[in-house]
Amino acid sequence: MEKIGEIRAHMESALAELEAAEAVCRTEDQERAAQLVSRLEALIEECSADGRSGVQALAQKARKRLFMLEREKERIWQLQAFEREYASLGYVCGIDEVGRGPLAGPVVAGAVILPADCRLLYLNDSKQLSAKKRVELCQVILENAVAVGIGCVGPERIDEINILQATYEAMRQAIGKLEKAPAVLLNDAVTIPQVKLRQVPIIKGDAKSVSIAAASIVAKVTRDRMMEDYDTVFPGYGFAKNKGYGSAEHIGALRRMGPSPIHRKSFISGLL
Repeated sequence: MEKIGEIRAHMESALAELEAAEAVCRTEDQERAAQLVSRLEALIEECSADGRSGVQALAQKARKRLFMLEREKERIWQLQAFEREYASLGYVCGIDEVGRGPLAGPVVAGAVILPADCRLLYLNDSKQLSAKKRVELCQVILENAVAVGIGCVGPERIDEINILQATYEAMRQAIGKLEKAPAVLLNDAVTIPQVKLRQVPIIKGDAKSVSIAAASIVAKVTRDRMMEDYDTVFPGYGFAKNKGYGSAEHIGALRRMGPSPIHRKSFISGLL
């Protein structure tokens, strides 16, 4: 009789292989993923028939993980609704920004075209993800996207033209850096001026569209890394931790040390 530790190792191996296959699944990969599901289901049934409570517990745990995986696939299918709706027009690009509210640092926009034949699991509004998960997903997006563009507008320009116009400027930069020309832009709640492409503004779009979610993640990871670098150049404000947002620690340092070159003068005038 196979030992419980050996069964656990087989189960974990089968689950890990399946979850990796499903996490980034192109059309041509679906048959293999289906085979892995069948293999895992057979293993679960075999364990369920085992009289040992420890083996049955392994089967129950595996069944739950399989259920959660199927639920995540369904969630992503729903988040691809806008992409499916406009796919016949050509490339569909998601647009989102990060950094409108901070006291310091740039506003960053991401533009992402995801492949129509590829499902990427776990995409979501970047604010709903841990920092570790955002970094992992950002790498997956960069490796699998048709095209990615990033725009960045710094604090001096923000002070010059205001944060809304600077956000639009960053978005236009991101679009302009795409290696493929999109036919449709899916935007998180805004219509970008001076862009002649078809635009679809979606309220809370980073929670309703995989493309916007992907753009949100790329923009967030990019800006976070910039602020971590700024923390070494302008120490004392806690940029690595607060990312330029107005935490109590940040505001205290601002009043104690005065503004750094990356602070937005139009944002901090009432704090000094």
